Amino acid sequence: MFDFLKKLSRTTTNPPLPQVDMHAHLLPGIDDGAATMEDSLAMIEGMYDLGYRHLIATPHIYQEFYPNTTAIIQEKLQLVRQALTRKGLHIRLDAAAEYFLDDHFDKLLHQDDIMVLPGGYVLIEMSFVAEHPNFRQTLFDLQMKGYKPILAHPERYPYLNQNILALENLVDGGCRLQLNLLSLLGHYGKGPQLAAERLLKHKLISMVGTDVHNIQHVDLLAQLHKSSAIRRLLKDYDFENSKLV
Repeated sequence: MFDFLKKLSRTTTNPPLPQVDMHAHLLPGIDDGAATMEDSLAMIEGMYDLGYRHLIATPHIYQEFYPNTTAIIQEKLQLVRQALTRKGLHIRLDAAAEYFLDDHFDKLLHQDDIMVLPGGYVLIEMSFVAEHPNFRQTLFDLQMKGYKPILAHPERYPYLNQNILALENLVDGGCRLQLNLLSLLGHYGKGPQLAAERLLKHKLISMVGTDVHNIQHVDLLAQLHKSSAIRRLLKDYDFENSKLV
């Protein structure tokens, strides 16, 4: 499936994490991630050099700002795959979506027009200002339809990240939690960094994602992969990313 002998002159790291990234904004020109095909290829190549071998692009579907559709995402995915082939970079690239919880998502769910990660996982996010008023009902509706909800970057929601009991209840209710790796570097501020460490220590995180939006984020990941402190924090964790095949 993969050409592990490609570019032998490179020195790739051995990441303390699964080689599957399940949250990244790699498709060009459709959200606040990669702006051009050149950006996409540079980001993907940088992640390959860090040891990633399977990337799942998750463009925003947020009707007010990023009104993407399954067809738009699939078209962009094929274009990037073709560009990777021409470049000779053999890395697996798939696509799902990061859904903002709003009335439009409710409509998509009702229509079963949902892009899932392997295994039926659905990546969702909320406003950073306040919890979606029907959040719990949406989680229930997702599961009733056979989907497995994953809440993206819970450490970044200030109204939620201090409430360990509420997060434990979400996990007990069947909602996975996905941590942004850049939170561990303090990229989003000290509060999310401390919350990320707390969630890991309480064993509440099921998956980790890079949530990269640009090449600068990929460069920051290189710092994370070299951090002995972060390696120690993550070394005993069995993340579910490796099941996304």
